[in-house]
Amino acid sequence: MPKARPPELHDDADARSLARHYPRGLRIDPHSHTWAQVLYAVSGVMWVEVGREALVVPPQRAVWLPAGTLHSIHMMSEVEMRNLYLHERNVGHLSKRSDVFEVHGLLRELITSIAEHERTRARDQAYLDAAYRLAMLELAHAPRSPLRIALPDASDRRFEALCRAVIDNPSIGISFEQHAASVGASVRTLARLFTRELGVGFAEWRRQVQLAVAVSGLAEGRPVSSIARELGFQPSSFSDMFRRELGAPPSGFDPGGTLSEAAVSDESPQEAQSRQR
Repeated sequence: MPKARPPELHDDADARSLARHYPRGLRIDPHSHTWAQVLYAVSGVMWVEVGREALVVPPQRAVWLPAGTLHSIHMMSEVEMRNLYLHERNVGHLSKRSDVFEVHGLLRELITSIAEHERTRARDQAYLDAAYRLAMLELAHAPRSPLRIALPDASDRRFEALCRAVIDNPSIGISFEQHAASVGASVRTLARLFTRELGVGFAEWRRQVQLAVAVSGLAEGRPVSSIARELGFQPSSFSDMFRRELGAPPSGFDPGGTLSEAAVSDESPQEAQSRQR
């Protein structure tokens, strides 16, 4: 697997950026950086694992990673990455733990403008310094996202294997009993581990994974009906689940907007039906 190759980070600078393209399916092994990082994709969806949590990161979200945070990345689609690296002397007002936040218009434009500048040198240093300062102020006020997926530790290999199997194929067509049989453990034992280790039952945890996969597919422009059937749902029941969990129907999901904008989408019923076909 490839290693992360961030920009050269020197103490005489306050911030740097990265613009890079990654293909679907590429994985970057666990690693950390000496500076804090804003991990963001202007297009595409990332599955980011930080500690015992998986964070689903479509273009409406970014991940805040304090300096030294160990993380890995799986590209769930083609990804156009635009990252910021910030020296710790400038981020004392930001969280000391990793976080996921929504990226609204101004913050999105700042991140992409900074990354484009460092790639093309289209603007002067004074502009770049001001853009970085404003981006750091925006980060402090960006809404946080609650969508996280708890991950198991490696203490029980059967439990870990089951969770990874669900991540690879979260369809409701595979029952809990089938998953349990495949790893050689009883349903009762695994149910107890879900509650104790992850704080939720099997069905709820799998639903969180399904939503991650669904958001990824929608960001790629796939039809709602195709995503629903891949996950074992009828389109109508899938839409009901998606709206109940995320506050917006999948037909109103805008890969270029924010999740809060999707919740109040003014898409007409006719447009929604057209997208579901």
